[in-house]
Amino acid sequence: MNKSELVEAVSSESDLSKADAGRAVDAFIGAVTKALKSGEDVTLVGFGTFTVRARGARTGRNPRTNETINIPASKNPAFKAGKALKDAVN
Repeated sequence: MNKSELVEAVSSESDLSKADAGRAVDAFIGAVTKALKSGEDVTLVGFGTFTVRARGARTGRNPRTNETINIPASKNPAFKAGKALKDAVN
């Protein structure tokens, strides 16, 4: 499912116009992004939790030249599915 299909699904499930559903999906994505940027976790009970995980600096290897490179530390968004979502999928 891509974003336009998600907007269409939200529109049909909630009796909103596609434009309103699109704005709602964009607002949700924006709110989650803003919270993660500020260091907060976003927990939706029964669905899951969006968090930011820190990855430490490490050394890697360029497969073409076998040259070792330094990969800097970074922060990556992560999602952990909740029990209800896991049960629904299984």
